[in-house]
Amino acid sequence: MSDDEQQIREDFADAVNMTASQLRHWLDTDESKQVGQKPSGGGESTGHDSGRHIVRILESKQDDLTDDDLAHMRKVVGYVARHSAQRPDGDVHDTPWRYSLMNWGHDPEKR
Repeated sequence: MSDDEQQIREDFADAVNMTASQLRHWLDTDESKQVGQKPSGGGESTGHDSGRHIVRILESKQDDLTDDDLAHMRKVVGYVARHSAQRPDGDVHDTPWRYSLMNWGHDPEKR
């Protein structure tokens, strides 16, 4: 494994603080389906689709991860970092900001 791959895996593990089971349950909620950028014709949001990919990654053996998985892991790390930096003031518990992050496997209320 290259140093770059190892760094991606470590950064992903830091960014994604929900388990596969927690994320799968979250993705089934109405709140999860109501947030995020959707294609112009409607349908599933980018974040919701990402969440399903994250569940597959979390449930995979590390040796079975593909280049596509690693690229998605890098994308998740970037999204979580950028979106976390935009934290709104006040209580974020029931906000689209938190829900969007949760679609990407990160619950800002955990830690």
